[in-house]
Amino acid sequence: MRKIIIQDERYIAPFNEPARDLRVLNKPLWLWHRDLLAPYTSEEREVPSLEWAPDDPLESIVYRDNLFFDEPLISEFIQRAQESDEPRRIAFRQDDPAIATHALPLAKGFEKQDDLLLADLWYYPRGIVEHPRPLVIDTEPREIGYYHIPTYMSTDRGELVYEVPQKAFVSLEQWPHLYVITVAFGLFARGNRFELRAESDLGFYLRIFLRGLLEQKQVLRSSGAVTVGRNVFIDPSAIILGPSTIGDNTTIGAGVVIDNSIIGSNVNISQGCQVMLSVVSDGCFLPFRGSLFMTSLMENTIVAQNTCLQMSVVGRHSFIGAGSTFTDYNLLSRPLRVKLTDELEEVEMPVLGGCVGHNCRLGSGLIVYPARTIESDVVLFASPERRVISRNITYEESDHHKIGSDQHPRLYPRKGERPAGRRRRGSST
Repeated sequence: MRKIIIQDERYIAPFNEPARDLRVLNKPLWLWHRDLLAPYTSEEREVPSLEWAPDDPLESIVYRDNLFFDEPLISEFIQRAQESDEPRRIAFRQDDPAIATHALPLAKGFEKQDDLLLADLWYYPRGIVEHPRPLVIDTEPREIGYYHIPTYMSTDRGELVYEVPQKAFVSLEQWPHLYVITVAFGLFARGNRFELRAESDLGFYLRIFLRGLLEQKQVLRSSGAVTVGRNVFIDPSAIILGPSTIGDNTTIGAGVVIDNSIIGSNVNISQGCQVMLSVVSDGCFLPFRGSLFMTSLMENTIVAQNTCLQMSVVGRHSFIGAGSTFTDYNLLSRPLRVKLTDELEEVEMPVLGGCVGHNCRLGSGLIVYPARTIESDVVLFASPERRVISRNITYEESDHHKIGSDQHPRLYPRKGERPAGRRRRGSST
């Protein structure tokens, strides 16, 4: 089968980069697609739009490259589409809780048709034709609580929940979608599948139970729930709860706590750090007592000591200074809003942290309000004038302009801007 990739050239703020180059669950999105579809496809073609797709009778799967989908979803879609032996387009019910609650807000990539939401993923058994029939996928969501809000701080409910899907799908168009992919549709979904399998598959449960027994560990701390790569050092006092994954050449220091997280390769997590429901991508460094909660770090980023990031996303090659805090909840229960182009739009999430772009340098002791963004290539000095980030920060407001812009290269300009020294598009180093 041939894979036809429709290029989405829109830039995702504040990263100033197409969605396909951003990291999801410690992989660039384009590589995530390639790995998932490798068992089904033998060749690929990139086109600017569906109209440019080859006009021949080959069996093809076509998708826009800003889409996130997981293995359970794509395998069901391909299997059912092949069994039907007719052109199909993926669709979801408008009242599907996972899609309506987490994937649809801030997204323009769904097409409404009657009570369905159509997305840009197609199957063609004998070449591209018009009007493929919708193939409805049930994401099979499960309501899972994650944050208890006392009644005196919440006007409508005391507990926040995710609609965690068994089959995940997101059109990645705004930075909060990265948060959804990482947490609700990534780590929570993985943990949910692990739990359901342990409940329904007696053989699987016995295997992980026996591993814990042989290793003299609680089941979630055993090798049945925690996957560890090669050449990894883990201090005996560290606590690692699964399902978690740790890459190669990684160091986990004394007193570290890791819970249901993905830790990449060549990562150093020092004494006393806490990483819960988070992704720490390849090459990252967390000095002592750093804390991540429901947060995604892209590759080669440093989060300095005593810093706490909650429900946040940080781009590659960035530095966040010591003692900084990224908050995630409005004290007066006001709706959170994010800026889309020149307008603010409600994100439809009761809690959400901040977002830092690529190649940023943030000084010590900053407090970042919920849902605020810091654009790629920004430098913020620690100063009495700017300790609290209460609004979005653009590149033009970067402090490095005060001492000369040549002191910090701009590697990620906005679309249409091409300063000298721009890196090659798609590079992650």
